[in-house]
Amino acid sequence: MGEAAARAGLVLFKTLARLPLPVIRRLAAPVGEVVYRLAGGRRRVTRTNLRLCFPDWPAEQVERVARAHFRAFLITFFERFIFWFGPPDRIRELCTVSGEEHLRACEGRPLILLAPHFLGLDAGGIRVQIDRRVDSMYAQQKSAVLTRAMTEGRSRFHGSRMILRNEGMRGAVRTVRAGIPFYFLPDMDLGARDAVFVPFFGVPAATVTSVARLARMTKAAVVPCVTTMTPRGYDVRLYEPWPDYPPDDLEAATRQMNAFIEQRVLEAPEQYLWSHKRFKTRPPGEPSFY
Repeated sequence: MGEAAARAGLVLFKTLARLPLPVIRRLAAPVGEVVYRLAGGRRRVTRTNLRLCFPDWPAEQVERVARAHFRAFLITFFERFIFWFGPPDRIRELCTVSGEEHLRACEGRPLILLAPHFLGLDAGGIRVQIDRRVDSMYAQQKSAVLTRAMTEGRSRFHGSRMILRNEGMRGAVRTVRAGIPFYFLPDMDLGARDAVFVPFFGVPAATVTSVARLARMTKAAVVPCVTTMTPRGYDVRLYEPWPDYPPDDLEAATRQMNAFIEQRVLEAPEQYLWSHKRFKTRPPGEPSFY
């Protein structure tokens, strides 16, 4: 995408974000159907992931959840511009937050907000950030225009900061040690470096050990934060801090994280990021799934 096209798209989506939520969803859902038909590569990735993780599902269920995933993906894509650019009162109105007592219980100590890749993660991160500074991490996009919009949108309250993933763990360690909550998205396949192969729905998945290592280095509490789309907006759920985390064994700690994410996926399977090549990195000698 050229920068001129990116700027035009940004103007369009900022304009659409001013519409009422039901109107946005009526516009976005059919676009999701179109993208499902046209984006053959991502459609195949989504189907492959679902077949691997749910081998007992009939083909009809795989197809139904895959289509629902693309509709939900496009809805949350349209709506993220509300969260990047909209007024705080609207964001509060769209997001129901539960479990805030778990944040209050962690006041005064380092904190990691564990945010798995559910499609509503922008909504949840920015909603929590309205009330306090929350730093996070980002990956550089191909478009400078979209990178700037994303980083500014995700860090516009309380002086929050986005750390470039290329900086590694140093920026995250400084943030957490400074007492700033860190919104951490650790469940993507980033390659074999700093990762262990642990099961995700029974399939060995290269999973970074960053959460456990960061918690160990900073003595931070780990509070999971899972955001799912609802008919009226988004549900932002904060869970109890994981007791005695991490265990001494990094692999066991990473298994614990994946097991938690599995349970949340079962609650809203179409809203997890299945279009990502979660099993791209394979153990030595194993062929690619994709």
